[in-house]
Amino acid sequence: MDKTLSVAPMMDWTDRHCRVLHRMLSRRTRLYTEMVTAQAVLHGDRRRLLGFGEVEHPVALQLGGSDPRALAEAARIGEDFGYDEINLNVGCPSDRVQCGRFGACLMREPELVAECEAAMIAAVRIPVTLKCRIGVDDQDPEESLFTLVDASARAGVRHVAVHARKAWLKGLSPKENRDVPPLDYGLVYRLKAERPELKVVLNGGVPDLDAAIGHLAQVDGVMLGRAAYHNPGLLGEVDRRLFGAVEDVAPLQAVNAYRPYMAEQLAAGRPLNAMTRHMLGLFAGQPGARTWRRLLTTGAARRGAGLEVLDAALEAVVRAPEPVA
Repeated sequence: MDKTLSVAPMMDWTDRHCRVLHRMLSRRTRLYTEMVTAQAVLHGDRRRLLGFGEVEHPVALQLGGSDPRALAEAARIGEDFGYDEINLNVGCPSDRVQCGRFGACLMREPELVAECEAAMIAAVRIPVTLKCRIGVDDQDPEESLFTLVDASARAGVRHVAVHARKAWLKGLSPKENRDVPPLDYGLVYRLKAERPELKVVLNGGVPDLDAAIGHLAQVDGVMLGRAAYHNPGLLGEVDRRLFGAVEDVAPLQAVNAYRPYMAEQLAAGRPLNAMTRHMLGLFAGQPGARTWRRLLTTGAARRGAGLEVLDAALEAVVRAPEPVA
C-alpha cells in the first residue's frame, strides 16, 4: 500500500482556513475537517459547515453520530460537496460527545459502529473510513481494538486510523485524554501485522516528521495532530521527504501562496485573525519567530485589521538577525 501522511481532525483548529494554509505547505498531505455531527449536517447551515475550496484536495469530512440513517444521509451530502473521504469519529472523548452517543464511547458498541459504516458505505461511492482509540476506560485494549476493527472490516471499511491511547471517559478531561493515558504503538503495529489487508494509520503523540517516518516502517500511514498545528512549517518538508518532491516549501513561500486566499476572505468579511491564528507557529525555531507571533496576535485582533499586519510581521522575520554561531 502507498504510504500516507495526514493532519488529524482537530476541533476548533482544522477549519478551512487552517487546511488551506497546510495545503500551501504540502500538496500530498491528506487533510481532515473538524468533526461535524450528522445532525448538524442535516439541519444546519451546510455551506458554512461543509464548504471548502478546490485547493484543499485531498480532503476528508469527519462525521460524528450513531444513527445509521442520519450518518448515511450526511455522508451522501458530504460526497455531493466534493469530499474525497468520509471518516467516522469513534475517538473523541469529550463530555458533549458522550451525551450525544458518539465519539469514543462507541468503542463499547462495535456492532452499532459497523451498522453505521455499512449504511454510509451503501450511500456513497467514496471511501468510508474509521478513526478510533485503542479502547475506553477499563476495556482490554487489544480486545476492544481488534473487535471494533474486525466488525468495521466486515461492514466494508478498509482504512482505519488509530489514536494509540485509551480514552478515559470518567475522571479525565478531553485535554488530559491527549496526554495522560499511555501510548501503545506496539498494539497498532500488531493490528497492521495481523490484518495486512487493511490500511492502518497511526495517530497520537507523534512529535515530528522524523518520528512519523520511523512509524511508517510498521504501518501504512501516520496522522500528525498538534505537532503539525503548532509547527506547521514541518509540513513543508513532507512532499520531499516522503513523496519525492525536489525541494521543501519554505514558510515564507507558504505565506506568499496563502496571501491571495487571505485577501479573498477579508473581502468576504472574514476577520484577519480567523486566518492568522493558524499561522502563529509557522516560523517556529527561526529568527524572528517570537516577534512574528506577537505582531500577528496583537495586530490581527484589531477591528478592521488587514494584510498590513501580515506584512509587518513578515518584515520582522525577514529582518531578524541570524543567531551568532
